[in-house]
Amino acid sequence: MTATSYRPVIGITMGDAAGVGPEIIMKALSHRAVYEQCRPIVVGDAVRLRDAGRRAGTALEVRTVAQPADAVFRPGIVDCIDLGLIPADLPYGQLSAVAGDAAYRYIARTVELTSAGEFDAICTAPLNKEALHAGGHIFPGHTEMLAHLTGIDEVSMMLVAPNLRVIHVTTHIGLLDAIRRIEPGLVQRTIERAHTTLVRAGIAQPRIGVCGINPHAGENGLFGYGEEEEKIIPAVQALQARGWQVEGPLPADTLFFRAGRGDFDVVVAMYHDQGHGPVKVMGLEAGVNITVGLPVIRTSVDHGTAFDIAGKGIADERSMLEALRQACELATRREQARPAQAA
Repeated sequence: MTATSYRPVIGITMGDAAGVGPEIIMKALSHRAVYEQCRPIVVGDAVRLRDAGRRAGTALEVRTVAQPADAVFRPGIVDCIDLGLIPADLPYGQLSAVAGDAAYRYIARTVELTSAGEFDAICTAPLNKEALHAGGHIFPGHTEMLAHLTGIDEVSMMLVAPNLRVIHVTTHIGLLDAIRRIEPGLVQRTIERAHTTLVRAGIAQPRIGVCGINPHAGENGLFGYGEEEEKIIPAVQALQARGWQVEGPLPADTLFFRAGRGDFDVVVAMYHDQGHGPVKVMGLEAGVNITVGLPVIRTSVDHGTAFDIAGKGIADERSMLEALRQACELATRREQARPAQAA
């Protein structure tokens, strides 16, 4: 197999077993096209996957393997590294410390395998933060957990929806805390991570739009207390001096409109809801969360565990399909630099 035709090995974590994660994985892996793009393998619980597949009406075989080298990677067969952590009678749709602990262990095992070169990328099904905490793992979410497990001090969250990419300077903290945390160094590093990711994805000169903090980006001091001038402009000017196409700070409402029509390759949002709102309006069912700055490629669905519909066989797998596609794209570009290898 040539480097250009390399199908990356994607480690899929099962997420919270009480949520829709097992179901959307089984539904996604019932699409033959997935196997044409990559070689997927689930890190989770085989019994739960089989049950979720039955509830969703799939006709897939779940095959347990000890390591990725044992997988067959064939349509109709779901290869699973089975950690055996979920009791067969664990109810769907209910908060569970057992499921929260298991979700952490799936991630930890997947990071180990990726660090050992067994996986080319990670794709994560959703976990429940309250269950994660109940299971003894105090992280705000996947992003911070992955940073801890890989020994990275700082990462960024990028959301991808149809016609829109958004990277966040701050994420899971309160608005007042976010404003205090924003400073030129953090803004610059966030833009740099976005630039690196887009260049790796094949965009040679990314067009980057940067949001302000206040309405109308402060309107020359009319709103706020000079946050744009103090916290954002120095970073933008430093990167413009490199010749990068960085524009801002701009009013968020105008910037997202312009990005939606194609003026920018990525928007830099200053805080969680500033970035998440537009992405979810434009494509919740096809949204993808990408962790930027890790030594591994990581994508995720951009929705939660959906306890209200878990176990009913009606969850939508489109975001999982898009997350797998994004993982394949980013991993493939990395793999093209590797020597040719066998499937």
